[in-house]
Amino acid sequence: MIRAVASKTQRGKFITFEGLDGCGKSTQLEKLARVLRNQKISLVLTREPGGTPTGEKIRQLLLDSGTSALAPLAELALMFASRAQHIREVIEPAMAAGQVVLCDRFTDSTEAYQGGGRKLGSKPVMELHHVLCGDLQPDLTILMDSDVATCVERARRRNRSQAKAAECDENRFEQESRAFFGRVRNGYLEIAKRDARRVVTVDARGTPDETHREIVAVVRKKLGL
Repeated sequence: MIRAVASKTQRGKFITFEGLDGCGKSTQLEKLARVLRNQKISLVLTREPGGTPTGEKIRQLLLDSGTSALAPLAELALMFASRAQHIREVIEPAMAAGQVVLCDRFTDSTEAYQGGGRKLGSKPVMELHHVLCGDLQPDLTILMDSDVATCVERARRRNRSQAKAAECDENRFEQESRAFFGRVRNGYLEIAKRDARRVVTVDARGTPDETHREIVAVVRKKLGL
């Protein structure tokens, strides 16, 4: 059990949320954060790509529909550029201070989207993870699994709404084919099978409250939070 006020020498926990765009990751991350804050646990909420001023600039480039011609290897390199800065500037300092880090996406996303979706394979992803991330792994990964069609439609509807509000254009990945997202989902399921001790698959097809209850149960069982 993590104490409400962690000591300076107590390393924090790193929890990541994964899944297709539109599966409800951000909503569930926020719901879990509220539960942990009510327990007086010190948290950092962050996301990838992004999480730092530099990373957010890279995010704009990666997700903007105007960069649709970006080469898969360039996309892969930019994902890891953002991640390396994120680890150095946010994740590692927070964990060293004994905080719990809740992160929307990490290297599993890159393996699923670029390795699977873009057909680059897992090898270059894991090699870059080793070199640039020092093989840092989450203590727990929540994989929110849902059907491709539902997730893609939700993501497209959300991004259209954001674009109308002039908030941002993050439509580049949502323009991909159903086959692309099928490969991404298969990539995630392979990761979950390979790393079953770290990755817990949660069925995201139920109501948000049902999914939330399952996630809280998983976090308490796995990490004692």
